[in-house]
Amino acid sequence: MSLPSPSAPALTHSRTLAQHIAEHIRHHAGWIPFAGYMQQALYAPGLGYYSAGAAKLGAAGDFTTAPELSPLFGYSLAQQVAQVLQASGGDVLEIGAGSGRLACDLLTELAVLGCLPTHYYILEVSADLRARQYATLSGAVPDWLDRVIWLDTLPDSFSGCMLGNEVLDAMPVHLVNWRDDGLFERGVAWENSTFVWQDRPLTAGLLYDTASSLPIAPDYLSEINLAAAGFINSLAQHLSCGALLFIDYGFGAREYYHPQRNDGTLMCHYRHHAHADPFYLPGLQDITAHVDFSAIAIAGIDAGLTLAGYTSQAQFLINCGITELLARTPADDLTRYLPQVTAVQKLMSPAEMGELFKVIAFTKGIDQPLLGFVQGNQSRRL
Repeated sequence: MSLPSPSAPALTHSRTLAQHIAEHIRHHAGWIPFAGYMQQALYAPGLGYYSAGAAKLGAAGDFTTAPELSPLFGYSLAQQVAQVLQASGGDVLEIGAGSGRLACDLLTELAVLGCLPTHYYILEVSADLRARQYATLSGAVPDWLDRVIWLDTLPDSFSGCMLGNEVLDAMPVHLVNWRDDGLFERGVAWENSTFVWQDRPLTAGLLYDTASSLPIAPDYLSEINLAAAGFINSLAQHLSCGALLFIDYGFGAREYYHPQRNDGTLMCHYRHHAHADPFYLPGLQDITAHVDFSAIAIAGIDAGLTLAGYTSQAQFLINCGITELLARTPADDLTRYLPQVTAVQKLMSPAEMGELFKVIAFTKGIDQPLLGFVQGNQSRRL
């Protein structure tokens, strides 16, 4: 692969994490599920991609998320959040707040709307990202910093809006190989000082039951995200009144497991290059998989939530008034207006983020339709 070379310290860091994972494999009889490898590569304390100190977001990192493109993304999302706060009388809980940019934009627009929450909670597992979020928030919205509270665990009971942007795709996934001779789980072994793929028969358990229920013909490899479904269930148990709102890239099950997608959706991001080798420079690259939104919908409904909507990011932003928000900047102010137009086009274009990214919402104790899904609700596609 023609990818940028890491610095010597970064390469040393990656090799240290590789040895850590190799030792983990040795302690598990020489083999771990890919979900175990992904967990260690991303979240091993002090070593994993999201636990160490390298920049992840923006031009200096490995990928760019919607909040980094334009504040209009957060301002639009704030229209939906405000509706939920008014209906629930609660607060905001952002899961995995990245650089903190989305929190800044949400707080800014919620203030404009006269709907600032008493508390803006951030559930963040990475100490490094917490520090970056604090720096971003203290610089951009110092007047509201006292409302922001970082959490280690979910509160016992929460009212308001729980939200996550590009959170579900970073949860560890299991790899399943549907073969002529049965179901196999693809895992990771350590041989000759390198990571190698190794399949083992899958015969029982939740992963087997889930894989068996999918109408997939042999010679097919794909992901099943048990962690994401379990996480939605956990959030539902802690939500007393309000909404869950997630934005991520993915498909409904029929498209996710389409016959032509027989190599799955696993993808890695390193210095704004996308590739498919999760063993390359562990700890220095992001590892993701697209989201099966049908599985997310089922998890939410089974947990007692109401599926309130599912649509493309483009349609959601239109429903939340992004074009009206763009119009706040005079079109003749080219220096400010043109960059915003470019960013909005990327957020909404079918060839960029507009169609690949989806928005899904669940509610509890809220009966009114959610603003972001008043037109173009695609829940039937799940």
